Amino acid sequence: MDIARAKAIAESPVMEKVTYEGTPIYIQHVDEENETARIYPLDRPENEQTVPLRSLMEQ
Repeated sequence: MDIARAKAIAESPVMEKVTYEGTPIYIQHVDEENETARIYPLDRPENEQTVPLRSLMEQ
């Protein structure tokens, strides 16, 4: 996923369907400099992690 799209999703009040390794996730924050995103699985919000933007897929 590109930086601009990831930021738009993170800032939008509408929940977009995005996955990380097949798991539906929520994007909390996008780090443009490192091209990463802070995410968590929708069913496990306690499992926050930082992942490369290229590993996120929009459905």
